[in-house]
Amino acid sequence: MHQFIVNASIQILPVVQDRHPYEWVDEAIERIRQSGIKYEVGPFATVIEGSYNEVMAVLHEVNEYLYTRGCPEWIASTQLQIRCNGDITADEKVEKHRQ
Repeated sequence: MHQFIVNASIQILPVVQDRHPYEWVDEAIERIRQSGIKYEVGPFATVIEGSYNEVMAVLHEVNEYLYTRGCPEWIASTQLQIRCNGDITADEKVEKHRQ
């Protein structure tokens, strides 16, 4: 895959009763933060941005982390946007709507 910037959203929905679901979500966000990739936490999903390989590695890391930490079950909903001939950034898509 090319090395242009892509962006993706990831939403983790823990299906758990062992503790509050937000605790699992917070741990997933911490894994994203530790990756060093550009990210922005939203109320329903976290947007990440980097090369295709970087973004896919972070998506993989979040799911592996939840698995190895023993999260009983979760739904990982992701969206990925790729532009063939250049970068596609979250800022480009939402800048005109920011106040």
